[in-house]
Amino acid sequence: MPKMKTKKSLLRRVKVTASGKILHASNFKRHLRRSKSKSQLRRLKGTKEFTPGYANKIRKALGI
Repeated sequence: MPKMKTKKSLLRRVKVTASGKILHASNFKRHLRRSKSKSQLRRLKGTKEFTPGYANKIRKALGI
């Protein structure tokens, strides 16, 4: 059976840590920022970890 190909579009959007966690950038922060509160914008700054169930699907798509 041949090797699975990695989904390159997904690989560009996520970061896999050394311990195996899958991180992604927050959404809802590109435009319409004036209407959002400052605390909400601060919360959106960092990277977030995917929920365990969704992370498994992403691992499968990445071939990990």
